[in-house]
Amino acid sequence: MKINKETRQLSKELLRASMVDGRLDNARIGSLVTSLIEKKPRNYIKVLEAYQRLLRLEVEKRSATIETATELDSQAGAQIVANLKRKYGADLATEFVVNKELLGGMRIRVGSDVWDSSVRNRLQRLQQQL
Repeated sequence: MKINKETRQLSKELLRASMVDGRLDNARIGSLVTSLIEKKPRNYIKVLEAYQRLLRLEVEKRSATIETATELDSQAGAQIVANLKRKYGADLATEFVVNKELLGGMRIRVGSDVWDSSVRNRLQRLQQQL
């Protein structure tokens, strides 16, 4: 989706206005969207689409998916969660997923950040080097 500079700036301003103490506030989001729909400025549909994309990206930054080849014990899982929360903030939501395709190791995804220390990834990198 190609958007112009004015649309991008307005959607970013809406995102900033949606935050309360560094967190998204659902009430503010609702009131901002309602206000925008009532006023109907030029290209408001594109602004809403860009705003929705920014909201989705912000929500993704607040959630982590931890993929492992086998079930982790509770102590190891708690240590991983503690380290992630220290880096990304205490409001980080975590989800553990067992993925048999990894063969071993783990893959952690927080927003657009990915740490892949799986055996499958290491084998693929080794294959590319050869």
